[in-house]
Amino acid sequence: MAETKREIERKYEATGQTAVPDLTRVSGVSAVVDRGVMELDAVYYDTPDFRLAADALTLRRRTGGDDAGWHIKFPVTSGIRDEVRAPLADTLPGELAGLLRSRVRGDDVVPVVRLRSARDVRHLVTDDGTLLAELSVDTVHAERLPDGAEATWTEIEVELADDTDPAVLDAVEKRLRKAGIRPSASASKLARALTETGAAPRPADTPGTPGTAGAAVLGYVREQVDAIVAHDPAVRRDLPDAVHQLRVACRRLRSAFKTYRRVLDRNVTDALGEELKWLAGELGVARDQEVLDERLRAHVTDLPDTLVLGPVKARLRRRDAARGGHARRQVLAALDSARYLALLDGLDALLSDPPFRKAAHRDAGKVLARALREDLDRLAGRIEHALSLAPGHDRDLALHDARKAAKRARYAADAARPTLEKPARRLAKGVKPVQSLLGEHQDAVVARTALRELGLQAHGLGESAFTWGLLYGREEAAAAAAERELPEVWARASATELAAALTH
Repeated sequence: MAETKREIERKYEATGQTAVPDLTRVSGVSAVVDRGVMELDAVYYDTPDFRLAADALTLRRRTGGDDAGWHIKFPVTSGIRDEVRAPLADTLPGELAGLLRSRVRGDDVVPVVRLRSARDVRHLVTDDGTLLAELSVDTVHAERLPDGAEATWTEIEVELADDTDPAVLDAVEKRLRKAGIRPSASASKLARALTETGAAPRPADTPGTPGTAGAAVLGYVREQVDAIVAHDPAVRRDLPDAVHQLRVACRRLRSAFKTYRRVLDRNVTDALGEELKWLAGELGVARDQEVLDERLRAHVTDLPDTLVLGPVKARLRRRDAARGGHARRQVLAALDSARYLALLDGLDALLSDPPFRKAAHRDAGKVLARALREDLDRLAGRIEHALSLAPGHDRDLALHDARKAAKRARYAADAARPTLEKPARRLAKGVKPVQSLLGEHQDAVVARTALRELGLQAHGLGESAFTWGLLYGREEAAAAAAERELPEVWARASATELAAALTH
């Protein structure tokens, strides 16, 4: 079984003659314990075109030391990485291979660098022996595979112990700097090895002439494709909010294809948009279930105990467990499918050979402003239509359509921010409360359906359905309140003024 460790560390330049200063002068460090020298041998793997290295990921098979095995390191932020470990084996374990699938696809990973290190380890401990950090002086010999180009260097690495205040690293760094020791220019040993042996990955080029609509839209499209690829392993690791973030990237990308149809040919993007809709739908089962369960639990918790009749909380827990497990299996099945990999390949093909239309070669400001005005007009029309209907099922559907139009307008504004700046920010800010209110309305509609189902189940089993009916009534009132509030919220959004702000 794979396990994950949060790695918080800092690297420093050194030579074979660099002397580590006395670190017992660091606050909290009572002793520096020499743990001896260990020999480490690690082979790093990547695709031949260095897709993992381009995203600052490392995959290695290490022997020696106390953590021998297969390791994948995912960047979290500067100096912080999540290391996923699996036991030593001859081939890459399937559990780790899955975490790389969105980047590797159907290709094999191959050995690209071998690093052999002599690691001189010292433990920084408190007066009672508690480990604060581990400092090592590493003498590294790198060999690029298969051509044999070599590089050698020495570096100092300080890694924070589990559950230790990161301020310890600041204090150690201050002491090292006073001794003339400076932070390393490379984020990892692999990055340095690739640079010094002439194999560093090159950043992807974005087609399109700068300042044109094509370059602006394609830059945004690339951001969303990168987000899908990056959030895939987070979903597989079941990290908080990962499903939501992956789903949002799908929606943003699909929305961009629709909004900027004058820039990118719909004969290409429509098919990709349908596949993005499929993927978002598969992800939505898990995400929508999560949102609904949180909403229902919160409502039950808010009720006085005298109004909670029957095994209400227990039924919610059973529903959550049963549907949550099914939803996660459905998500993982989608991410492991050939259909998903084909979608990723299709998105890569679009980025490398974009299906530009005539508008792609025109001034970005004018083309993007026109697209935003059209999205804003669409939102206005849908809200007007919804409010013209009598309360009931048809209005609920129309308001849901208006919500989708509001999301599309906000996503389009986000895509246009680098180009239009203030007008785009103003549009996004103006539409946000409209989208939020319409979202609250839709959540209440969905919750009513679930509560009716729960009430029927309770009734069929001879339980009291009172609490479910009470909550249903509250959701009905919440939806009605949102409908009453919508005209005023929409008026405050000042659709006419927002459209005027986009006029060049």
